[in-house]
Amino acid sequence: MTTSPPDHDDLPHRPGRVHITARQRWTDITALGSLALHLPHVAASLAVVFLLSYALASMSSLPWWLLFGCWVLSGALVFHRPCERLMARWLFRLRYPTPDEDGRLRPVWREVTARAGVDADAYQLWIEESDAVNAMAAAGHIVGVTSHSLRTLTPGQLAGVLAHELGHHTRGHAWASLLSLWYALPARLAWRLLLRLATRLDRLPTGTAAVVIGVSGAAVVALATATYGLIFLPLATPYLVAAVARRSELRADEHAAGLGFAPQLMAVLHQERDRAESRRVPATAPGTAFTKEGMIARLLDSHPDVHTRLHHLQAHVESKH
Repeated sequence: MTTSPPDHDDLPHRPGRVHITARQRWTDITALGSLALHLPHVAASLAVVFLLSYALASMSSLPWWLLFGCWVLSGALVFHRPCERLMARWLFRLRYPTPDEDGRLRPVWREVTARAGVDADAYQLWIEESDAVNAMAAAGHIVGVTSHSLRTLTPGQLAGVLAHELGHHTRGHAWASLLSLWYALPARLAWRLLLRLATRLDRLPTGTAAVVIGVSGAAVVALATATYGLIFLPLATPYLVAAVARRSELRADEHAAGLGFAPQLMAVLHQERDRAESRRVPATAPGTAFTKEGMIARLLDSHPDVHTRLHHLQAHVESKH
């Protein structure tokens, strides 16, 4: 059963000509913070790719610097339109809007970008088949919205959601996040491989396992001494990255509010809060919600809770009066 879109139009359209600003993108402090926090992972990835390139070069006629250089330059593909389309389809599982969906989505998107002074055609609009109210900004030009959002949200509410995603693009959050993930990927894969090998130590003879553990321990001590303990920084990075990501969500909300969509975005958040509370299972004993696992999950959550977002948006609305 599909829900028909709301009949009322709560999106006042901007009159007059659309003025495109000269500076449509910048990089805010949260995007820079995300890049900085991933530097240890990127450095480790450089080491992993260098070793792989050198090993492959020794088995072929290709120079190691060619293989290594191709990986270093591969990050530019984030901004390459054909590669973005491939990512949208195969990585993010998005599809193009149908003519009917495009007829509802594009006028709202043009209103949002007109208020921001941004070229609407610089971005690609996509649809995600999902029963959730959600949207996404990815790579350099991808803006996706769920089919459920398009069916159920009013034009004004949809504009608030899209303005939030536009904020991720204009402030540099989207490309910084994907670029950090890409360049940290070799180190993450190597770490997972090491962990898998570590789980197989019990299958080795006792003497061999002792040698492996001893060599590994000595290598860790040597690296920790040489780097003044900085090799342990990645252990805290996930918590810091999540904190920066939560801040970037609030900054994207701020961008939407600055375009005049605070009430509409707050209406969407109120609906999501009510829906979440209706599904919540009551705690069976006092303090159940404050378990260690719950605290760690909150610290690793990349999105602030709805109450925090509503509080910041309400403060922005009150500051305008």
